Amino acid sequence: MTPLLWITLSVGMVTQAQVIDTTVTVANASPLQQAPGSEKPAKGQYLKRAVVPSVILIAAGISTIKDNGFYSSYDASKDARAAFPNFSNNIDDYLFFVPIVGLYGFNLFSSQNKHDIRRQTGLVLASGALTTLIIYPTKILTAQERPNGLPRAFPSGHTAYAFTIATIVDKEFRGKSKWISIGSYTIASATGVMRVLNNEHWMADVLAGAGIGILSVNTVYFFHDRLLRNKGLNASVSPTVLPNGQLGLGMALQF
Repeated sequence: MTPLLWITLSVGMVTQAQVIDTTVTVANASPLQQAPGSEKPAKGQYLKRAVVPSVILIAAGISTIKDNGFYSSYDASKDARAAFPNFSNNIDDYLFFVPIVGLYGFNLFSSQNKHDIRRQTGLVLASGALTTLIIYPTKILTAQERPNGLPRAFPSGHTAYAFTIATIVDKEFRGKSKWISIGSYTIASATGVMRVLNNEHWMADVLAGAGIGILSVNTVYFFHDRLLRNKGLNASVSPTVLPNGQLGLGMALQF
């Protein structure tokens, strides 16, 4: 049972709307109040979209740490420096913020985002917090040295946050255009590549960071959709006929 506040407004030839009646009723949520895709997410989708790609990326990263095997992080770093010996910039310190600017920019003119801007912000903060909780303890525990000699290489924080942001944009606007998702993941990937070219990280760090970012976002969305969907204030407006026979609008506030 869901409490609803129903407000009816008269619509006449005048421009002002008049409140005719206000009542509080308890009723089951109607289909009008359900957002598209409001069903609880399947565990299979979570495994396919989050666990499997993340495990593959993290495992690939771990497998390339040592200087052995088919192609190691040392090989990748050596080849990167040979191909771009003079590459040095700090664009990667800022590039991964571009999708988050796009996320809030799209909200200004798009009605196809998955959540409203307040809930998006909460999901961004929660996903970023989970990424942080995974990244920094792992850096300390692994104590992997960077190619430039500095400490705490594994995994790459820049890459993890880049893929955290890109995955949020993908989940919010996948239904609007696949190119938004492609663009976001391209920027995230470019961030990781530049971390290697700038001699800041090994390929292993970048691969693991990407996996952690994807896993963090999908985990937050999974639990949000299963536990918190439709919690809080949700509103819907629909045409109605008032007791006096006039046409009106009914607004339902779901708590």
